[in-house]
Amino acid sequence: MKPPAFIDLLIRSEPIRVFQMILGGLLMLVAPIIGISTPGPFGIFVFAFGLALLLRNSRWARRRYIRYARRYPRMGRAVDFGLRRKALRQRRLARAARRGDDGETAAS
Repeated sequence: MKPPAFIDLLIRSEPIRVFQMILGGLLMLVAPIIGISTPGPFGIFVFAFGLALLLRNSRWARRRYIRYARRYPRMGRAVDFGLRRKALRQRRLARAARRGDDGETAAS
């Protein structure tokens, strides 16, 4: 389901994108403090949310992530799974195509 056009336009506007990048960076910086002061793994979730905001809105961070994912493929797959990225599904479909599967069984 696609969001309404005005919401899509609002999310993709430059001031909102910059705000999301700043918020993502701040969440990543605050996550260790939150993780120490709260019981449970709450800091990990705060860090992951900040990373997701940063990767969605920063070309520099996205390029760094791609370079890191190519260098360490196992970690790249874990982050792709956590962020529910299209790249994970595309890799699974490509792997299934090389094996001769239909691909849908490998994606689930």
